[in-house]
Amino acid sequence: MRLRSVVIGATLAAMAACGSDDLQIDTVRITIPRGATLTAVADTLEQRGVVKSSRRFKLYARVSGRQRGIQAGTYDFPSGMPMRAVLETLVSGREALQSMVVPEGLALLEVADRIQEQVGVSADSFLLAARDTAVLARLGIAAPTLEGYLYPSTYHVRIGVTAQEVVVHMVEEFARRWKPGWDSTLSDLGWTRHQLVTLASIIEGEVRYAPDREYVSSVYHNRLDRGMRLQADPTVIYALGRRRRLYQRDYQTPSPYNTYLIDGLPPGPIGQPSAASIEAALHPITTGFLFFVARPDGKHVFTRTHAEHLNAVREVRRLEVELGIR
Repeated sequence: MRLRSVVIGATLAAMAACGSDDLQIDTVRITIPRGATLTAVADTLEQRGVVKSSRRFKLYARVSGRQRGIQAGTYDFPSGMPMRAVLETLVSGREALQSMVVPEGLALLEVADRIQEQVGVSADSFLLAARDTAVLARLGIAAPTLEGYLYPSTYHVRIGVTAQEVVVHMVEEFARRWKPGWDSTLSDLGWTRHQLVTLASIIEGEVRYAPDREYVSSVYHNRLDRGMRLQADPTVIYALGRRRRLYQRDYQTPSPYNTYLIDGLPPGPIGQPSAASIEAALHPITTGFLFFVARPDGKHVFTRTHAEHLNAVREVRRLEVELGIR
């Protein structure tokens, strides 16, 4: 038995070494369909130049005892990859990956379009998955949709990823970014996680200059404490359903999300907040500010009284005219 094991081991080593072929391209991408036979897999690998001999690959897979472990999927094989590594890749299921970048602040519809552009998952199927009650229950999201819980980040997903896999991956990233200490602070405030994420999404939609986050949060907390309406422009944009310059008539758009018309927070998030915005929503800086207006450079001017606010607005409008923005 020992001699036989030595012979088999030597044979495998020799075959694996012989599998390093001279390829004419840097990388070959191959899709192995579900249910494909070893012969079909080996023939495809030979035809595409990944291995030199289909027969040798089949023999190597059988002698190594892994012929039944090959998994369906899409794989990338670099030029000159040894036969051993080719088989290991197919058995491990390490599929080819593609990047998916989701910036902060995008609304659900915008995320769906971005995902479709980048990884080919249709926007409609993504929206269905983000609104699927079974998916929501599985992920522990007590809301009508996953709006606000699709964490903005850079992801690497497999070729052919499904809509449900994408939303689960993004919500799991949200959960991973959630700090345990936030729950105790929420309890002290008497807030729910959904309320916090809602406020954080508004802050995300408002802030372009990162140091302003805590101050914008302070204004919103101060207004909520005083029973004042938030009057947040990003909520009006969300109510309109598309991003564009706001006009006076837009502030009268009837919607439960329009914080110029409703008291308190809207019923849910208006986009996907970053951890920084969640942190700011939970820990606002202490100020007496009740108003702010954005300057052309993205920074905000914060004020305490309505009169001060009107003066700040006039100054910002003057700057916009000078810069040709208005």
